[in-house]
Amino acid sequence: MAPASSAASRRRRPAGIERPWRRRGETGFNKPSLAGVLARYALMALIMVLTVGPFLWQLSTSLKGPMEDIYSFPPDLVPKDPTLANYGEVMRTIPVISYAWHSLLVSVATVITNVVFATMAGYALVAMRFRGKGVLMALILSTLLLPGEVTLTSQYLTVKSLGLANTLAGVFLPTAITSINVLLMATAARAIPTAILDAAAIDGASTLQRLRHIVWPNVRGMASVVALMSFIQAWDDFLWPLVVLSDPAKYTLTVGMQYLNSTFGSNPRVVAAGTIIALTPVIILFVAAQKQFFRGVEAGGVKG
Repeated sequence: MAPASSAASRRRRPAGIERPWRRRGETGFNKPSLAGVLARYALMALIMVLTVGPFLWQLSTSLKGPMEDIYSFPPDLVPKDPTLANYGEVMRTIPVISYAWHSLLVSVATVITNVVFATMAGYALVAMRFRGKGVLMALILSTLLLPGEVTLTSQYLTVKSLGLANTLAGVFLPTAITSINVLLMATAARAIPTAILDAAAIDGASTLQRLRHIVWPNVRGMASVVALMSFIQAWDDFLWPLVVLSDPAKYTLTVGMQYLNSTFGSNPRVVAAGTIIALTPVIILFVAAQKQFFRGVEAGGVKG
């Protein structure tokens, strides 16, 4: 005897009751109506204009000659006579290579310390048992509520008392590890089953061995997110290096760019060229590491 069809054996849905996942205005699961499609594309276009538009305007301005209008509306993003003279003027005005090297040293040191120390701290907050862990977590969370300007004076006095004022080490020290990175790594480490860590401890694995062979393979996706965010933050920082450094020969790239505003205040084309030079390493790094970055964000969102 032939088996009854699956359609006949299913319980029929009462009339008038819609599927809970089908929203009003949609024709099916993940199938929006025409109005929904148009609204989504309009929103994406608006976001593109607000985020990418200023960068394109800066790039266009940096390539325009002195006779081209840069304030026309709507803006003309295609230069009529492209020139690299503005970039040459930036190179002649400030030592770009030296300042970029200083920024690179600070950024790389910040990435290394944040990845290493945030991984250790995140593991300790999640997997280790000690008194006051809840209080420590509350203190870390409370620091996220304070703007950086509140602690600027205390940080400077601390760096000065250590004899690190007017040094690149003084620029690097306050951001050697940040609270947000510790919380990110703690979230990633929380997804590791406690039974695995306990079994490794019973087998005689030390803390460093557990970190190397169990914790790190599971959190390196989030570590790539921490590394990229730390690099961008250190590279783009302007206020703290400006406070710590007094010798122009030790300036980072973002601080050194202030000379363009003072010397070429009436020529925004040169200022725009300096901005593009400062942004180029960040863009290259993000393009090269975007796959690892989004994988880390996705892994942290699913596991956490």
